[in-house]
Amino acid sequence: MSAPIAHGGGITAAAAVFGGRPEDWLDLSTGINPCPVALPEIPARAWHRLPDGHLVDEARRAARDHYGSGEILPLPVPGTQSVIQLLPRLVAAGRLVGVTDERVDVTDNKVAVTDDRIAVTDDRVAVVTPTYGEYARAFTSAGFTVDAVDNIASIGIEHRLAVVVNPNNPDGLAWPAETLIALHDRMKAAGGLLVVDEAFGDTDPALSLASRVPQLSNLIIFRSFGKFFGLAGLRLGFAIARGDILARFEDWLGPWAVSGPALSISGSLLRSDVSAIRSRINERCTGLHAVLKGAGLRMAGGTALFTLVTDARAGDIYMHLCRHHILVRKFEYAPNWLRFGLTPDPAADRWLGEALQRFER
Repeated sequence: MSAPIAHGGGITAAAAVFGGRPEDWLDLSTGINPCPVALPEIPARAWHRLPDGHLVDEARRAARDHYGSGEILPLPVPGTQSVIQLLPRLVAAGRLVGVTDERVDVTDNKVAVTDDRIAVTDDRVAVVTPTYGEYARAFTSAGFTVDAVDNIASIGIEHRLAVVVNPNNPDGLAWPAETLIALHDRMKAAGGLLVVDEAFGDTDPALSLASRVPQLSNLIIFRSFGKFFGLAGLRLGFAIARGDILARFEDWLGPWAVSGPALSISGSLLRSDVSAIRSRINERCTGLHAVLKGAGLRMAGGTALFTLVTDARAGDIYMHLCRHHILVRKFEYAPNWLRFGLTPDPAADRWLGEALQRFER
């Protein structure tokens, strides 16, 4: 088992080192909407009973309409982390993961052809990096060889599955839809699968491939619910893929994987007008950028929900902010990077700005 990965959100641990109560810290270490939406009314039966089928059905239909997945009913899951950990089972050694009627060149015994069908036989997966580390960890722990590539052009027929986070975390890199569709077609031709993680897709719906899933049979999309709505504690996400893949995920997750209250909340909020949420997020993003610019920091990328800063003094800035009870995200693999999540209001902008101004340059 590989070592756990450090993620954002470790306020309790930071407070234990730098003092103060966790609730009094400013947590900018995650990419979560800091202005959570008001909770809709939750029927008492959602708390009292095991999740009924109608709650699941309502949540799936609401997700279909919100994400625009057409005939595909997205599967609610207890956070997308739960299905990331199932991906190695989906491409378990020796099992056909995808089929095609097309022929491709067979090189180095990386693919096998049977009855005009092609199946990838090597245990290699590709992850476009740097990105969310749990993908590589899940596959490495399952015995797969993980190729960390910096460009989708490096993904080949030897890869049984490829992962692209779009837009990417932590640098915000976004791949055009047509580029990802071409990658899907290459993967399908060799019997492989493409996973596109759209955890931050709600702030830029035009990037989403959800509407293309009915035509792209070897595509799997993961969507986060909690980041955009500011309700990460629900531990809710959705998987969008062809029916047999969703059926496997559902079987492996087991019964009642998502709570009744989470299903009820998602069914309501996914049908609501989310334009005000996007406006609020964009407003907060503008406020954060003004603070970072005022502090002379270089913004190197990001999304509407977070901004990546590059600075040779990143480690010192991190420690300085912790002493002011502000937590941002640092990266062991990129010591000159810091990721800043959104502040919840102008008062927090001032708190962050004043702390940065006190940093000795």
